[in-house]
Amino acid sequence: MCKLLIRQDVFLGHLQTKLLFFTIFTIYVHDTQTSGFCRPADSADLYEKLSVCVDEVSAWMASNRLELNYAKTEVLWCTSSRRQHQIPSGPVRIGTTDVQPVSSIRNLGVYIDADMSMRTHVTAIVRACFAALRQIRSVRRSLPRHALVTLVRALIVSKVDYCNSVLAGIPGQLQDWLQSVLNAAARLVYSAKRSERITPLLRELNWLRVPEQVTFRLCILAYRCLHGTVSRKSK
Repeated sequence: MCKLLIRQDVFLGHLQTKLLFFTIFTIYVHDTQTSGFCRPADSADLYEKLSVCVDEVSAWMASNRLELNYAKTEVLWCTSSRRQHQIPSGPVRIGTTDVQPVSSIRNLGVYIDADMSMRTHVTAIVRACFAALRQIRSVRRSLPRHALVTLVRALIVSKVDYCNSVLAGIPGQLQDWLQSVLNAAARLVYSAKRSERITPLLRELNWLRVPEQVTFRLCILAYRCLHGTVSRKSK
């Protein structure tokens, strides 16, 4: 089964008329997404359906002083790594523009790969966290322990925790990359050596390991869904 995801920027134009015939044109930017799924053999039909759908959306937007930004439109085919050779490689017609499919896109801060491996997302998190750790290390001597912990939680742990429910089922290698970030952060807080055991430090900070964090987040979402307390944003 293949899934096609189209991400677009929308320009909202609002015309305000002022005295003395001065006009101000204010532009607001939003994101819109269109998706569909099909079998690999039916990809051409999905192409056509989504192109027609985008044309209809574009016509409605034009009647309401909205405009799709075709230059920033991204197209992504998603399927398993075993079926990557079956997905189309040709461009998708979006309005009057032919958009070439990409290997990954960013949606609400989460990178989605064409093979759903989440490798790009994990790599971005690890790179950003280690860059932040280097900056924190440069001022560590000037901070008390509680301030250092607060800073690490705000700049490091929050990045690892963000939308981590999408990391369920990722390969062990990617989990190890994320766990190395938490290990380095814990050693930074306690000025520990690499040879010291990491489990007591994580326990002292009340930090779960990455697989446990993902499981905990999924359990919370399942509990909220069962009891009707999940927010619309989570849905």
